[in-house]
Amino acid sequence: MSKFIKAAVASSVLAASVMGANAAHAATATADARANILEELTVTKDAGTDLDFGTIITTGTAETVVVGNDGTRAACTNVVCTGASDAADFSVTGSASEAVTLTVPTSVTLNGPSGAIMNANLTNTALTALDGSGNGGFSVGGALDVAANQTDGAYLGTFTVTVEYP
Repeated sequence: MSKFIKAAVASSVLAASVMGANAAHAATATADARANILEELTVTKDAGTDLDFGTIITTGTAETVVVGNDGTRAACTNVVCTGASDAADFSVTGSASEAVTLTVPTSVTLNGPSGAIMNANLTNTALTALDGSGNGGFSVGGALDVAANQTDGAYLGTFTVTVEYP
């Protein structure tokens, strides 16, 4: 039995020395864990500022009626334009000084009576970052294609804008 105890002690010593040798050759490194929290973005249409081309009286000749991003309607040549015009204005809030990406559709279809339609190509002012208070804004204007004998009546189209952090 003494041989058995000697062999067990020798095995234990050998195992301990192997473990100790591995620990002496170990290397360690550290890493950081990070997170960047941003305030939720909100985008709202400013009250009373839909894209409005005004009232258009057709004269038998096609026309493109343009409302700029500042709400000003360009001179109408082949139709009579009356009433107020306006660009759609939007306000954005989020994290201060953060970059944002703005997406505005290229066009909108306005639906009228009896299935009549008109298309408007949309334009917009740029918004690439929020200010130091976390605010920003942009406007959407457009160019409305009015046919020579466009069906009379009220036309309405809806478009969706998107603002997001890149």
